[in-house]
Amino acid sequence: MRVSARRRRGLLVPTGLAAVLLAALAGPVSADADAQAGPAAVPPRPAGPLQQVVNAIHDTGTVGVLAQVRSPGVRHPARAGTAELGTGQPVPWDGRFRIGSATKTFTATVMLQLVGEGQLSLDDSVERWLPGAVEGNGHDGRLITVRRLLQHTSGIPDVLGDIPALNSAAGYRAERLRTYTPQELVALAMRHPAPNKLGVWSYSNTNYILAGMIIKKVTGHSWADEVNARIIGRLGLTKTSTPGTSASIPGAHAHGYRAFGTGTVLDVTEFNPSAVDASGSIISSADDLSRFYTALLDGRLLEPAELDEMTTTVSAPQLGEGAEYGLGLAKLSLPCGSGSYFTHVGSVSGYRTQVGVTPDATRTAVVLATGDGDEHTQDAIKRLMEQELCRSKIQ
Repeated sequence: MRVSARRRRGLLVPTGLAAVLLAALAGPVSADADAQAGPAAVPPRPAGPLQQVVNAIHDTGTVGVLAQVRSPGVRHPARAGTAELGTGQPVPWDGRFRIGSATKTFTATVMLQLVGEGQLSLDDSVERWLPGAVEGNGHDGRLITVRRLLQHTSGIPDVLGDIPALNSAAGYRAERLRTYTPQELVALAMRHPAPNKLGVWSYSNTNYILAGMIIKKVTGHSWADEVNARIIGRLGLTKTSTPGTSASIPGAHAHGYRAFGTGTVLDVTEFNPSAVDASGSIISSADDLSRFYTALLDGRLLEPAELDEMTTTVSAPQLGEGAEYGLGLAKLSLPCGSGSYFTHVGSVSGYRTQVGVTPDATRTAVVLATGDGDEHTQDAIKRLMEQELCRSKIQ
């Protein structure tokens, strides 16, 4: 199924910390007023619709929640909980979070830019660019295309189950600072047989680790360098970074927490993100994510042909009934009529992310949360997405 994305190159998107702070007033604000706000301009908010659903997300057991909804010239944030247990400090309005698999949209965007430049093709095989990387246990890189990597139809197993720091409290304590190379991660994945046949949708972080390796092979630069030059620098995303092997989060941020099923909450903020590499290592903020996904869907980062490829979807039943997935973007239906929105979720090292954007890029919603939450957390986040993206205007 193809979904055309509206190109709006002339859209001016307001930026800056002051804009986020002023948006915390009782109602939405205009872009022209953004620069007038400062830290003192953030009084308590009444519990409007956005605040109510943010509170509901917090009530599922998360530690801190920050949300932002946005339409041209207007943005509206809400928050609940604390940035760090035991301090009572609220989540910073401009706070940074690990965004997990929302990184995949950045990686896919760079890949499609390279396609548009004629430097590679979506139909190129993995073997062409990474000879011998995908083989053994029934894997054959000659049969797997770049498109299948980005679409999660490669049949390649997910490596994250092999990362101790992501799977147990003991593993986290012992290996949270361990550095992995992309080659090591792919080799770990190749020890397992394919979970599904080629062409069957099956989510795998290994796909995007391979995509990052291909970006380096094509350009001579790391995927992180290309993301920095082509997206972060181009859009002026000052709260977004590709941390490489650094285990810390720069600037104001919320702490991440996990219990690993033990009942004892562990602060897992410190984590070497090389374990997730091009599949999930980016650090960002609510405002930067909103600006990135808006720029992507309004055509400022990709030409029409490549944006059309990104938003061409296949069925992705693991993501829920009726869910579809393109190249680095999922597509979910909205309850208001026949509409839909593009989205990506992320979860890594105590942080949870979801970004939603309407196909015409006129409205975005971002949710960032810390802590495990419970079985109702994702439903509450989905409810926020549907509530806010169905609105004709931010209220």
